[in-house]
Amino acid sequence: MDTSELHVTAELAHIELTDAETATLAEAVAQMVDYFARMQELPVDDLPPTTHALLTRNRLRTDTVRPDSKADELIEAAPDVEDRFIVIPNVL
Repeated sequence: MDTSELHVTAELAHIELTDAETATLAEAVAQMVDYFARMQELPVDDLPPTTHALLTRNRLRTDTVRPDSKADELIEAAPDVEDRFIVIPNVL
């Protein structure tokens, strides 16, 4: 990608680039294009499609039901309670 293409892309994105930023960006884009070219060379025909390279299954913990005794303590500590609901002052 040459600098004129970078300037057009930056203009479309409403970004102003200095000459130093353009040079740095051109180098980074060239490096990315090189990486993409290397990835195209890899043999992937025998690989199954995946959504993530490291996950083989969902990592979920099991749900366990356990009693929560803190609700009563919190309600008792509230300054104003009505039918087990904490009453708060109106904001508006």
